[in-house]
Amino acid sequence: MKAILGQHHVSAMTGDAKKNLRFYTEVLGMRLVKKTVNQDDPSMYHLFYADETGTPGSDLTFFELPFLGQTYRGSSSISRTALRVPPGALTYWLKRFAEFDVLHDPVEEVRGRPTLYFEDGEGQRLCLVEGGSGTPWSNGPVPVDVAIFGLGFSEWTVRRLEKTGRVLTDVLGYRFASEFERNEQTVRVFETGEGGVVTEIHLVDRPDVPSERPGRGSVHHVAIRVEDDLEMEQWVERLNEFGISHSGLIDRYYFKSIYFREPSGILVELATDGPGFATDESVETLGERLALPPFLEPRRDEIEAKLKPL
Repeated sequence: MKAILGQHHVSAMTGDAKKNLRFYTEVLGMRLVKKTVNQDDPSMYHLFYADETGTPGSDLTFFELPFLGQTYRGSSSISRTALRVPPGALTYWLKRFAEFDVLHDPVEEVRGRPTLYFEDGEGQRLCLVEGGSGTPWSNGPVPVDVAIFGLGFSEWTVRRLEKTGRVLTDVLGYRFASEFERNEQTVRVFETGEGGVVTEIHLVDRPDVPSERPGRGSVHHVAIRVEDDLEMEQWVERLNEFGISHSGLIDRYYFKSIYFREPSGILVELATDGPGFATDESVETLGERLALPPFLEPRRDEIEAKLKPL
């Protein structure tokens, strides 16, 4: 089997889609590449922010749940999502965060990479990591030479470090890379494929704290990249081989998915790279209209009537 290719997307939760849209497009300068709904509950928005074309590995997505309460942070959670920016970009972002009153820490070195930890207005925990290159949104408010162009590492706070680690290595094919200390906690780094920050999962062992009670600003799941349908069929067989309960193959129209929970309770998705977000919209008009998969299209009038315009 081919190696996992790294992060595909991260899906989080917001209580206010309009404010969320404003922050991620106008402050962070990410492009809204798909405005759609939760396919399992089409009464709520599902917004996808990414690079210029919605490349796999660049998507940060949000479900809107207006009556969602606050998050009580704890273990068994995806506790931080990294976003990649070009080398030297963090000087710009410090000034931008000061201009928009974004809560942030000083720049620090994490595994030799300049990193800027910050939160959005709902307490979503994020960071910017310098390194690599990509194709950010060319018509956004942030200059392209310092703009966000993709996902970085995914940090998990876990209660069963050894068991979670074994699922990463024995089932998913990750390898232990290194460990470092931050805030008096040991962070263990696992990577896959050719390595690099987009392939990394960072595990923080916290069996001493209760499980997180999710709410506004929490992450629902992380998706990791599988190349195509043939590979996905092999992953179904592999999960079955290891006795891991899973959702079975689900067609999300823009990609195919399998969902399962690892031993600490975190929801993990396997997702194919294709067909992609340009399946029903041109690259030039991504995110401009409400996109619905074919099985929901007959309900468009009903669905649009229940959604607040953004």
